[in-house]
Amino acid sequence: MYKLDLPLDLKEAAAIESRRKRELERQNRIFNSKTRTIGVDIEALNTQITSRNIREDTEKARDDAFMNDMVRNDKVVMMLQKRQEGDIRRLNQALNGFRLQYQRPETRKEFDLYDPDGKKKDKPARVSDDDPRCGVSGMQKFEGEDLNSKARKKLQNEQLREWSVAQKHEREEAQKQQKYADKLYDMKRVELDQRAIELDDAEKECRRQIEKARKEFNQAQSNERKEKENLNKRQEQDDNFTEISNHVFGDILTENPAVASSSFGSHRVIPDRWKGMTPKQVEEIRRIQEQQRQERRRLREEEWQRDMEWDRQRVAMARAATILERQENNLQKGLRQEQDLANIRLAAEQSAHKNFLDTEVYVNPPTAQYFAQFNTSSR
Repeated sequence: MYKLDLPLDLKEAAAIESRRKRELERQNRIFNSKTRTIGVDIEALNTQITSRNIREDTEKARDDAFMNDMVRNDKVVMMLQKRQEGDIRRLNQALNGFRLQYQRPETRKEFDLYDPDGKKKDKPARVSDDDPRCGVSGMQKFEGEDLNSKARKKLQNEQLREWSVAQKHEREEAQKQQKYADKLYDMKRVELDQRAIELDDAEKECRRQIEKARKEFNQAQSNERKEKENLNKRQEQDDNFTEISNHVFGDILTENPAVASSSFGSHRVIPDRWKGMTPKQVEEIRRIQEQQRQERRRLREEEWQRDMEWDRQRVAMARAATILERQENNLQKGLRQEQDLANIRLAAEQSAHKNFLDTEVYVNPPTAQYFAQFNTSSR
C-alpha cells in the first residue's frame, strides 16, 4: 500500500520560492524604466545641463545686448533719414509755392506768344486812320511820317522802366526766398550735425566712464598690493629692529666680555661665559648685514620690475583674448549657419526617407498581437 501523505521537502520548497521571488524582482528591474536606467550619472548630467543653461543664458544676454544696440542704431538712422526727407519735402513745397506765387506763366514777357486767350485779348486790325499798326500797304501811314514818335518813345521808355523795376523786384524777392530757404536748410543741417555730435559725445562719455572705472579698479588693486608690500616690509623691519634691540640691549651683550677669557690663551674663550664679540667682528657682521640689505633691495627692485612686466603682459593677453573671443563668435555664427543649412538638408533627406519607408518599405504594419508576445519573461 502506497503512502501518499508524505511530508513536503521544506528545503526544496524554500529553493523554489526563492527562485520565484528572484524572477519577480528581475522582471521588476527590467520592465521598470526608472530602475533600468538608474546606472546613469545623474549628477554629472545635471552639472552638464546647468553649465549648458548658463552658457546659453550668457550667449542670449550677449546677443540681446548686441540686438538692442543694433535696434538703437537703426532707430537713430531712421530718425535722421525721416528728418532729412521731411526737410527735402518742405523745401520742395516752399519752392513750388514760390513758383506758383511769383513765377506764374502770365507774368512772363513772352506770354503773349503762347497765350491761349491771345485772340480774345487782341485788338481789331484797325481802330482809326492814325492807328500806328497800319503799315505801308494800308496807305494810311508812310515812311518818315512818324508823328507820334515822341509819345511812342516815351511810352516805350516808361514800359521798359516798369519792366526793369518789376524784374528787379522779382529778382530781389527770388534772392530773398532763396536765402531764406538756404537759411532753413543750414539750420536743419546744423541741428542734425549737433544731434550727431551729442550722440557721439554720449557714446564717448560712456566709454570714458567704463575706462575710468576699469582704471580705478586696477589702481585700487595696485594700491592694495603696494599696501600689503609696505605692511610686510614694515613688519620685517620691526622684527629686525626688535631682534637687533634684543641683541644690543640684552644681558649677553651688556655684560663684561673679559670674564670669558681663557687661561689657555687670549685667542680662546670660555663658552659658558662668553658675552660678546670684538669691534672688528661686529664691524664685519655689520658689513655683511649691509651687503644683505643691498641685496634685498636689489631683489625687491627686480621683483617690482617683474610685476610690472607681468601687468603689461596681462593687459596684452586680455586684449588678445578679446580679439580671439570676437573671432570665435564670428566663427560660431558661421558654424551655426552652416549647421542650420545642414539640418535643413538632413530634415529634407529624413522626410524623403520617411516617405519612402511609409510608402515603399513598411507597407505591412504590425498588429497589437505582434507586440503582445514581447516582455512576457525576464529571460
